[in-house]
Amino acid sequence: MPNLTFDFAGRTAIVTGAARGLGLEFARLFRRSGAEVFLVDADADEVGLAADELGATGVACDVTSTEAVEALVDRVVTATGRLDVVVNNAGILRDRRLWKLSDQDWAEVLDVHLGGTFRLTRAAVPVFRQQRYGRVINVTSYTGLRGNIGQANYGAAKAGIIGFTKTAAKELAAFGITVNAISPNAETRMIGSIPEEKRLELAAAIPLGRFAAPSEIAAATAFLASEEAGYVTGVVLPVDGGISI
Repeated sequence: MPNLTFDFAGRTAIVTGAARGLGLEFARLFRRSGAEVFLVDADADEVGLAADELGATGVACDVTSTEAVEALVDRVVTATGRLDVVVNNAGILRDRRLWKLSDQDWAEVLDVHLGGTFRLTRAAVPVFRQQRYGRVINVTSYTGLRGNIGQANYGAAKAGIIGFTKTAAKELAAFGITVNAISPNAETRMIGSIPEEKRLELAAAIPLGRFAAPSEIAAATAFLASEEAGYVTGVVLPVDGGISI
């Protein structure tokens, strides 16, 4: 059982890509720790069910739309009077070898991962600046640093998120806003779909010998979102069992 606890009472958090997987686990921990949580996803039905499970609010939102993202932030601030934490986790996959990637494959992946991160962060900044407080946590990937066959679009998007995180951290620090990223290596549905032999081979390459439980990734995210992490900014935190060493 985890013995690490957080207090987000009085705080409001937005988590994108929250209908399932890591995003749902992030939202669960924030809600359990007392935050008002808005789960955001393109899938209206799933995000509604997930939010009901947590006693939170589910919002269907297309993070590639500036209007939709700005309306999301307006809705959250109208409902709670504030916004304290943004977790940019929304993402899609369009995996193909480079010579088979279409312009659409490229554009869609970049626009959801990197564009969505940019749009929601930009929309939150005026609120954060007024409060003189804000936490942004972006989800990147080992692939953004090392690449992976069949994922030129995904790798480029995740590398872009690293550059965006560091630049935004420098620009926003003067306003009491921190911007950090996590690079997870968790037991997700995608990992679960890999054949057993291949999954064991991948796990053996991790120094700790296993994939993380989603709750372990959520704990790292909650730390970066906490008041205790107020002097941490511009960091890309590998929560990957040592695979990036």
